[in-house]
Amino acid sequence: MDKYQQVLADSRVTTSDAEVAAKVNEILDKHLAENNTPEVLKKIFNSIDLTTLKSTDSQRSVADFTERVNAFAHEHADLPNVAAICVYPNFVPIVRTVLDCSDVDIAAVGGCFPSAQSFIEVKVAEVGLAVEAGADEIDVVLGLGDFFDKDYEEVCDQLSEMKHSCRDSLMKVILETGALKTAENIRNASILSMYARADFIKTSTGKEYPGASIEATYIMCECIKEYYEKTGRMVGFKAAGGVSTTEDALKYYTIVKTVLGDQWVETNEYFRLGASRLANAVLSDILGEETKFF
Repeated sequence: MDKYQQVLADSRVTTSDAEVAAKVNEILDKHLAENNTPEVLKKIFNSIDLTTLKSTDSQRSVADFTERVNAFAHEHADLPNVAAICVYPNFVPIVRTVLDCSDVDIAAVGGCFPSAQSFIEVKVAEVGLAVEAGADEIDVVLGLGDFFDKDYEEVCDQLSEMKHSCRDSLMKVILETGALKTAENIRNASILSMYARADFIKTSTGKEYPGASIEATYIMCECIKEYYEKTGRMVGFKAAGGVSTTEDALKYYTIVKTVLGDQWVETNEYFRLGASRLANAVLSDILGEETKFF
């Protein structure tokens, strides 16, 4: 048994899909309603990575997208802004130039998102270029092909190389839980990503496979909790892919808070939601009237 197999074998996080489903239902039945408050909605809004990842994105459209975040800071000065703007890496210089809000980070997808299929040299270079251009955070995709081949050394080596290329910027590792499907796969991918020094683990790309799920969130949070208990290092959680309603967001918030505790959701440092439509939904509920600000 090599060191990768050993770290997976040492985990006590459940691999039973039935047990996961039961725990999720128990948590939501007990705690969801109590979290539906104005204060929590503001925290959720402040945890959104406002995202545009379209083939039609252009310098002008990304600049306009960024200007809406600037405008929000002026028009709703009493509310917290979004956590970050997430774009393709070639648009990082545009966001860096246009963004006026020091409390909003710049995130970029990297490492040949969304498939992660290219030479490792290309992945590392893309991450490094995005960081050099001004990205505070990089969202990369775990190598699914190597993972399913159980080539865990290659999975971790590639993530570690991209982490090194991130320098002082955060690295969020996208597990693509819709492709992983089972509790065991999601558990193993979570553990390996943290072993490779991920700062966040993230559910999905929102592209080829089904997006975030509450069940995957529960497993990932249990892995984060176990890892924290073993190492003392806090790793963040990000849900992405199909998170579009306030009710969805509240469910993810409730699972994270219940499993990991208040310190994971007190600020956006360890809790994020990647979305393009969610911001308007949550903002509408905060303001008490429908709005399409973004």
